[in-house]
Amino acid sequence: MTASPEKLASLMTEQRNPRSNDIDRMSTHEILDLIHREDLYAYNAVEPALPQIEQAVEHIVQAFRNQGRLIYVGAGTSGRLGVLDASECPPTFGVDREMVQGIIAGGWDALRRSIEHAEDFPEVGAKEIQKLGVGENDVVCGIAASSTTPFVLGALAEAHQLGAKTIFLTCNHDVEKRPEFDVIIQLIVGPELITGSTRMKCGTATKMVLNMLTSTAMIRIGKVYQNLMVDLNATCNKLDQRARRIILTLTDLNLQQTDQLLQNANGRVKTALVMHFCQLSRDQAEALIAQKEGRIQDIIPRK
Repeated sequence: MTASPEKLASLMTEQRNPRSNDIDRMSTHEILDLIHREDLYAYNAVEPALPQIEQAVEHIVQAFRNQGRLIYVGAGTSGRLGVLDASECPPTFGVDREMVQGIIAGGWDALRRSIEHAEDFPEVGAKEIQKLGVGENDVVCGIAASSTTPFVLGALAEAHQLGAKTIFLTCNHDVEKRPEFDVIIQLIVGPELITGSTRMKCGTATKMVLNMLTSTAMIRIGKVYQNLMVDLNATCNKLDQRARRIILTLTDLNLQQTDQLLQNANGRVKTALVMHFCQLSRDQAEALIAQKEGRIQDIIPRK
């Protein structure tokens, strides 16, 4: 499964960028200006991939509705970005930490320091998938800027064997369609400013797409009302204040009434809103929210 030297040399992510041939002779201002202009390639690479990103989101939404998980798999920068996106979902959307997870080659130590050789073993990627008990209700998203990372390809092959839906996110265009890829997202950002440094444009484009995958899926399953994160976990003062502001924004209550409503709702913003707008008890509100699969936009009348 490891790519040949000839294959690696031919990858777009390994090509030299003619616009940066003289970057070592540029001034600080010129370097910064060039980096900024190159980042536009990352932004522009996302639009052509929107149909595939949409397909991926639909698989993720279906997984979440079936009590399944989204599992990111990557090495190096790709792995760190997956872990980062997964770690942001619980405080933002109030979901269980198991719902979106990130696997990085080399384990947790690789989050803080580079362990490059960890990506070379497809069987290790497969074992990570086995350890999580991946099944047909799950989605596994492999992230590999180069498209050749053995750890990621091994994980996707194993996930496919276990019946999970699979997404392959890469920044190269010469990607062989394999049975283990249900969706291929290709972000063609072009050669990096510093040859082979995929932490730059590839990393930027990848981060943009991961934001899209989880945020869109969470909106679809009712974690957002209007444009407010009504399922947040108020685990710190900032989020506690945000919960209060959401109630104040959407209702005609004052601060004292808002605090009382949140207390009666056990701190749950969704429950508080349904209690207020539908004049229900906490138990009645939560039963109705469950009946509507968490989508309070299907309960509260829209002005």
